[in-house]
Amino acid sequence: MIHNVGILAHVDSGKTTLTEQILFKTGALRQAGSVDSGTTATDSMAIEKARGISVRAATATANADGVRINLIDTPGHIDFVGEVERSLAALDYAILLISAVEGVRAHTETLLKALNSLQLPCLVFINKIDRLGSDVGAIVNELAALSERRPILLADVSNEETDHPTVALLSGDAFALAVTEALCDSDPEAEEAFLSDTALSLDRAEALFRDSVTACRTLPILAGSAKLGVGVTELLQVLTRYMPSAAHRATDTLSGVIFKIEHDPAMGKIAHVRLFGGEIENRDEITLLSPTDAKLTVSDAVESEEDKPPREKVSQIRKFSGSKYTDAGIVTAGDIAALCGLSSAKTGQFIGSVTDGTAYRLATPFLRVKVTPTDPAPDAIPALAAALAKLSDEEPYIDAKWENGQREIIINTTGKIQLEIIDALLIERYGIHASFSPPTVIYKETPTKAGIAYADYTMPKPCWAVVKFEFEPMPRGYGVSYHGKLPSNQCFYRYQTHIRRSFEECLAQGLYGWEVTDFKCTLVGGEHHTIHTHPLDFFVCTPMAFMNGLASLGTTILEPLLKLHIASPAELYGKILSEIIRMGGECDAPVMHKETMTLDAIVPAATSMEFPQKLASLSSGKAAVSTAFYGYRECRDGKEHISPRRGVNPLDRSKWILWARGAYQLGQG
Repeated sequence: MIHNVGILAHVDSGKTTLTEQILFKTGALRQAGSVDSGTTATDSMAIEKARGISVRAATATANADGVRINLIDTPGHIDFVGEVERSLAALDYAILLISAVEGVRAHTETLLKALNSLQLPCLVFINKIDRLGSDVGAIVNELAALSERRPILLADVSNEETDHPTVALLSGDAFALAVTEALCDSDPEAEEAFLSDTALSLDRAEALFRDSVTACRTLPILAGSAKLGVGVTELLQVLTRYMPSAAHRATDTLSGVIFKIEHDPAMGKIAHVRLFGGEIENRDEITLLSPTDAKLTVSDAVESEEDKPPREKVSQIRKFSGSKYTDAGIVTAGDIAALCGLSSAKTGQFIGSVTDGTAYRLATPFLRVKVTPTDPAPDAIPALAAALAKLSDEEPYIDAKWENGQREIIINTTGKIQLEIIDALLIERYGIHASFSPPTVIYKETPTKAGIAYADYTMPKPCWAVVKFEFEPMPRGYGVSYHGKLPSNQCFYRYQTHIRRSFEECLAQGLYGWEVTDFKCTLVGGEHHTIHTHPLDFFVCTPMAFMNGLASLGTTILEPLLKLHIASPAELYGKILSEIIRMGGECDAPVMHKETMTLDAIVPAATSMEFPQKLASLSSGKAAVSTAFYGYRECRDGKEHISPRRGVNPLDRSKWILWARGAYQLGQG
């Protein structure tokens, strides 16, 4: 039996320490390593050892009570949440760590929402119960208010806030009674027992509890101290008894998902895969399939012509435990392994066939940075671009962009820590020293009003393409949807797929150079000519129609917002409130806890980048803040925000046509 388990948490909650303890308790390690000393199995990168934080998701394997547990230790820092997002696709369930002292923080809430949205089973482990301020009961109550699942504490906790806390699993009648009470609102059998003032039998309680966890109706909760090894044995007992195995996500045909990409100097690209069905052996040829791009929702439109999916040969199959690996030779259904030899592999791709399930976006890079090489040599820029392209394979949200002939590369980032890691990786792996501009905020834009977007491309011959869209603004967070199917005799279906593919590329740059979002596009008109139309004409015409539409309808700039969760001495409320107002933010009423308070606020990303440092200064280090991306809203600062356009603007019709047809190069007069 196989369990694929992700360990998720806010930064500094003890994920890697818990992973070490699980590996130690199950005999996979002779001695548990330490984050502080850089000796943990899953923090294997030099940067992770030096900084004491997880940067990449890492796998390790443990065996307990006949169950093979594939652990995925994920980063907790919000700058690396993309690693968490991709790991979710590979999991059977998650262990969510929460600090017994700090409680549920902003990023913890984000993780809870993701797990609920994906209907992924979850177990909560309340860690650090040995620390002063630990309050397991308060966190259980907090989870009851936040989670869609009914929380159930499966253990009695004693001696909190001491160096010798104890944890005892509920068993026998106590377990049956707790399950009866937890399930009485969702299960008829439990309801009948509860109303008759009895409890389920132990066998029925265990069976119903197991089913309710898999169905995401209940939220099992345990507590302990990973640092002291307290509660880890009890955690393993609950995992093997009640949590779902890989069988509940099994498929009948070959199917897997790539959740992580690494680069090896000898083997090249390494794709970490969770296999749902079938098996893969060394030298097998497999098909790589890309899921539908989440940025664009398509309905009532001509289906896109898909290029023939690539088939690649697996040269080696590895089983990793941190940086160590063995040559497995085969990976079977339900298991996790790393495949070598897949040169075109990308994270998020499926192997064999696409599995059911909805992706959940946790990461939203809202900062942009210009990267330039410190070396003035002509070949320095291409070398830097190639290195950043490889890093973008590993973390797609970096999304490095470079136009040939330019002296700078643009990358996206979620924060300063990620930039420091990128800088260190460029030096460590590629020997490249680069300079980074100060981060600037990534804005977006959306059509201001509804209307028509039109262009015709009928000169100079031979060419003929006409495109007509209708744009309709939609609420914040809607994204983009594409609709419309014209008669084939008006516009061949293959040309309509060209229009749609080109439209999707147009979304990257709007009137002011920002990504365009939150609108509905309908193809309402189009025309080809049986003699004059060239297959690429609609790739020339569609961007002109798109930009003509934005120019006539106008676009509204959208700014990114962050959610702040602040814990501070109560006497600082006035100063903190003044800072939030100065940043243009909004906040809820504070929640007082004796001499401390917690406060949630929504603030613009552009004005809040220095807030953590200011808060530390105001409080002499006594206050703490955690952040999470909140969403976008209409920009309120009254400033003009323009991003330099990459390539030629289709609004410059004559230059655009020459450039699109390969007759004009950037930098020409």
